[in-house]
Amino acid sequence: MPLQVSDYSWQQTKSAVFLSLPLKGVCVRDADVFCTENYLKVNFPPFLFEAFLYAPIDDASSKAKIGNDTVIFTLYKKEAAMWETLSLTGVDKEMLQKIREKSILQAQERAKEAREAKAAARREDQKYALDAMMKIEEEERKKIEDMKESERIKATKELEAWKECQRKAEEQKRIQREEKLHQKEKQMEEERKNLKHKSLPRNSSRYLATKGRNLENIFSEKLKEDSIPAPRSVGSIKINFTPRVFPTALRESQVAEEEEWLHKQAEARRAMNTDIPELCDLKEEEKNPEWLKDKGNKLFATENYLAAINAYNLAIRLNNKIPLLYLNRAACHLKLKNLHKAIEDSSKALELLTPPVTDNANARMKAHVRRGTAFCQLELYVEGLQDYEAALKIDPSNKIIQNDAEKIRNVIQGTELKS
Repeated sequence: MPLQVSDYSWQQTKSAVFLSLPLKGVCVRDADVFCTENYLKVNFPPFLFEAFLYAPIDDASSKAKIGNDTVIFTLYKKEAAMWETLSLTGVDKEMLQKIREKSILQAQERAKEAREAKAAARREDQKYALDAMMKIEEEERKKIEDMKESERIKATKELEAWKECQRKAEEQKRIQREEKLHQKEKQMEEERKNLKHKSLPRNSSRYLATKGRNLENIFSEKLKEDSIPAPRSVGSIKINFTPRVFPTALRESQVAEEEEWLHKQAEARRAMNTDIPELCDLKEEEKNPEWLKDKGNKLFATENYLAAINAYNLAIRLNNKIPLLYLNRAACHLKLKNLHKAIEDSSKALELLTPPVTDNANARMKAHVRRGTAFCQLELYVEGLQDYEAALKIDPSNKIIQNDAEKIRNVIQGTELKS
């Protein structure tokens, strides 16, 4: 049976009640204080204090201070008036039990409303965060599009300037050829005049005509030599292909899967999409997905992740069957914390890295690790652990992946803090 505390003291004003309740050994951790507008209870085993208040109080603004073996309450009245007593008197037990039950129900209802309000506030915060993230991504996308448009305009202007320079160079060459021709004609005319003034032997007219024809032939041949380039030499190139041999035993070999993988790779290299109108102004090397992939890798190495994504995007538009383009772009999205996009690109790379063979094992392992990393950063640790375990099946001796998988298991079990 609990010990009822009766040696309390209280004072009041028209707006507040001050209650001092002595409890031996009381501390904040062990004392259970329950207060509503009509009911006050303090449970500190083996002590119990219970008061059915004379009039309603504002329990939201009322305060309790615990210390020095005493609990001091400051209860603010809802209506300014002087109380005759602290607790109700002359009320039967049934009425007191109803007041007690009603107070408990009110407290439960208030706690439920607080939980719902907290959940609603949390949902609003999540919605605001999602909207903010979408807005940031939209701004980044617009910035990238603007950057691409400015680069396209710049490349177009450079191409026009180059064409104008070429036109001017051709015009200059034509003028020089005409000047050269005019000088040779003038020289021939002078030679003819000199021949007329000299004494000519017999048959001089025939000699003059022959000399003139010879000069004209020499001049025409010289013009032909200047205008017509020399023909190219004929040659041939022989190409020999080394047959592919798989070193595994026949019972363990994956000849069919390897051949299917090689066939898919060859088809991917041939699947070029060059019918995109805005790609017509690009240079020849910029229409090569392999060149764009190498450029993206160099930009990634210099930590210019947005530019690397642009290079991979263009390469994917030209050829969307190369899995390494999606795999490398997923690494860029991981660096920029675009976690959902990293998951999408890793999944697409795994979809293209089929059938699973030795040649694509390293790429499949990287795709699982990058997707698992994105899941863990989204706090989806179970999905992340599944990807890390799939990577370990491909490379069981990788110590780094083993350590990361062990950390994820500890986080799931609650034995390690999230990092």
